[in-house]
Amino acid sequence: MRLNTIKPAAGSKKVAKRVGRGIGSGLGKTCGRGHKGQKSRSGGFHKVGFEGGQMPLQKRLPKIGFSSRIAKKTGEICLYHLETLNEDTVDLALLKEKGLVKSFVQKVKVVNTGTLSKAVKVVGLVPTKGAKESIEKAGGSVE
Repeated sequence: MRLNTIKPAAGSKKVAKRVGRGIGSGLGKTCGRGHKGQKSRSGGFHKVGFEGGQMPLQKRLPKIGFSSRIAKKTGEICLYHLETLNEDTVDLALLKEKGLVKSFVQKVKVVNTGTLSKAVKVVGLVPTKGAKESIEKAGGSVE
């Protein structure tokens, strides 16, 4: 191998586009920009999302955020709430009656916050892993 025989790999070097150098180049006269219009002119660009002066899509759409429909029907109670109820069996109807969850709630999650010292039977509620352990440790059960 000699220094004068070294060449780059085939296809690694691309020949530069020489625009405006006559008909034979294929990029003469209009230089591949076509005839007339904003994009044919020098400095002819527009920002992303520009719709020619029409109100752009991102401005036409309402900006109201997101509100989960499932979250509206889900309630949450803590272990210390179960402690204060003074009931042996706790279910959704009892929680609604006592005012711990709203009337439109369809699903209640029991969260492991606080302590539980008495046995409580939890029916139809969804406890977290830690809450389930605490209920069972106190002598209660989950159905």
